[in-house]
Amino acid sequence: MIMVDQHNGACSFGVLILHGFTGTLESVQALYLPLQKLGIAVSMPLLAGHGAASPEQLRGISWHTWLHDADLALQKLSCERERIIVIGHSMGALLALNLAVKYPDKIDALVLATPALKLLSLFAPGRPMQFLAPLVSKVLKNWELKTLFAEPQCSSLMLHYSWVPTNAILSFFELIKWTQQQLCRVTTPVLVLQCRKDSTVHPESATILFNNIATDPSAKSIIWLEHSDHQLFCDGERAKAVQVIIDYVADRMRRCRELADIERVSS
Repeated sequence: MIMVDQHNGACSFGVLILHGFTGTLESVQALYLPLQKLGIAVSMPLLAGHGAASPEQLRGISWHTWLHDADLALQKLSCERERIIVIGHSMGALLALNLAVKYPDKIDALVLATPALKLLSLFAPGRPMQFLAPLVSKVLKNWELKTLFAEPQCSSLMLHYSWVPTNAILSFFELIKWTQQQLCRVTTPVLVLQCRKDSTVHPESATILFNNIATDPSAKSIIWLEHSDHQLFCDGERAKAVQVIIDYVADRMRRCRELADIERVSS
């Protein structure tokens, strides 16, 4: 049964936005107001260890905790709205995929921005030096990070920590490997946004995702951004990225209204 908002006849939609590894809410903030203007509930949880004064807060936290945080946010939003669209950036996209496996009936669609299935780091899963990552963690307790932008004026933005505990990196790598194994269980409609010049996530991640999820081919698509780096919601093409997502969400809502209308007529 489709839930219909009694005020405007629209389906009861909510959007859950999940930020990336070491990220902040500012890295996805550009989506918030445009989505609210569609008249839907928007949830943007801050994952454990993130947004603190020091990256030290991430030490000892595993991907299971981040997935638990995302799960709780989904459950809370589901109490208010029946159909949920999950938008995930980078690691947030991996969490979104795992939620779709667990809750196929609750999640209407996924929007996955630069899904971190394959990283450019040589130490990441599937990369030439992945076997050295556990050894490096015994020597280096902290791992330096750098944020790059295609647009120089964005370089002053502080969107995530400048370093991270190495054990958190290893847990992130574990999430990547786990999620890769879950792709064949994803049947939810999916929109992927991928940056060709991404300096963090290998652009091949988009095609890996597209080719391995079980979603019907007619319900999955990839939008390529030609100039942005990894932080696509803050870089030069952010307006385009946001508009693509707004159009997609609005289309999902339109489809729901049409189904609701058909259901009312048939009843």
